[in-house]
Amino acid sequence: MTLLKLTNVEANYEAVRALRGVSLGIDEGSIVALLGANGAGKSTTLKTISGQMRPKAGSIEFDGQRLDTLTPRQIVRLGVAQVPEGRRIFKDLNVGENLRLGAYSRSEKNRIEEDMEMVFELFPILKERLKQLGGTLSGGEQQMLAIGRGLMARPRLLLLDEPSLGLAPLIVADIFRVLKRINAEQGLTLLIVEQNVHIALQNADYGYVLQVGRVSVEGTAAELRENKEVVESYMGSQGQGQG
Repeated sequence: MTLLKLTNVEANYEAVRALRGVSLGIDEGSIVALLGANGAGKSTTLKTISGQMRPKAGSIEFDGQRLDTLTPRQIVRLGVAQVPEGRRIFKDLNVGENLRLGAYSRSEKNRIEEDMEMVFELFPILKERLKQLGGTLSGGEQQMLAIGRGLMARPRLLLLDEPSLGLAPLIVADIFRVLKRINAEQGLTLLIVEQNVHIALQNADYGYVLQVGRVSVEGTAAELRENKEVVESYMGSQGQGQG
């Protein structure tokens, strides 16, 4: 079943066209990678899905319901949560307070503590840092906290914007291992924006490549790993850098 569908979505930053007719579909329970160079429109796509930007044209549907007319708060309540680029945790609040803020839109308050324990089981270091201010955590711990905060909204679709950014390879591997586990055990659908094409395609089921605001290539992760255009444009230098 298609959970999320974008049809000919266009979006602008003032006079600059950031998205030029983006169409994509995401099946429920899948992991989808959104790839491309800087400025290709990846983050803008996530922002239009989560309601932070209004598309100028086209439509966005989540489980058959239009999202592009709703507020970000309404979209979260429908089951779409975002882990933003740069993590954007509340640095002056402790770990527990940051996590509880992720559940701000929920009405079943009795399950929040249960979900806190779920996050701690996924990321044990966060339980050890429960009373520690967010700003004192390492970069990897902050990313774990940002993901945990997103999970506290109990989403059906989790949008992740550059989860590997600025992190050591071992931490990146740990984070993607947890994301795969969440997907497998909870059936949570993931849409992941990544510049680290190798790690993205190692973990995704399907991928889209954006180029200047348009989808230029799409296919299964296996197909994209074998696609000459993708390898030369997005994986060549990374492959050399990783040896």
